Amino acid sequence: MDFKNIKEVLNWRYSTKSFDKTKKISLENEENIKALLQLSPSSINSQPWHFVIAKTDEGKKRLAKGVSGFFSFNQQKVLNASHVVLFCAKTEIDTLYLQHIVDKEFQDGRYANEEYKNQGVTTKNIFTNIHKYDLKDAQHWMEKQVYLNIGNFLLGVASLSIDAVPMEGIDAKLLDEELELRKRGYTAICMVALGYRASDDFNATLPKSRLNKDELFTEV
Repeated sequence: MDFKNIKEVLNWRYSTKSFDKTKKISLENEENIKALLQLSPSSINSQPWHFVIAKTDEGKKRLAKGVSGFFSFNQQKVLNASHVVLFCAKTEIDTLYLQHIVDKEFQDGRYANEEYKNQGVTTKNIFTNIHKYDLKDAQHWMEKQVYLNIGNFLLGVASLSIDAVPMEGIDAKLLDEELELRKRGYTAICMVALGYRASDDFNATLPKSRLNKDELFTEV
């Protein structure tokens, strides 16, 4: 698909309900997918996330364990997709982790000297502590950063003509145990299946429906 503008991308994409399991994402686009995940924005550049990417049948079967039982309606999406990304959030954000982020920023040339680097650590701690101690929503705040990534990701893969469907219908606890995520300081949040729409996907033929502009926008 050769898109000419952002509106074409937005109108082309939809939540894919059925994937053609014979079509696979190229190695080049695998790297593009990783770039979308890695380069997404986050508050204070906190990057409080981790991604499990399943592209083998074995890997997809492991993730499919998290969509069994009540969530079995999502199972074929996982098994038939080319790739599946499990988005995970950190379970704790502390000064040691923030120092790690700042050290990487310094290595990448974002601070002119050690003084500015130290100011960076102080600033990140100030904003993090607002969520830890004042608002007491640090976990929710980190998960919101993950959802910023998901939104960026869905538009990005669509621009590559890759179909996707985000799935909150997952057993996060089961996936945490299956992948030993909590031992590593993460917890599962959402799963996104990627690939190419099947010819019989009913959702591909339905018109897009959104609220009217006059209801959505206030211009001042």
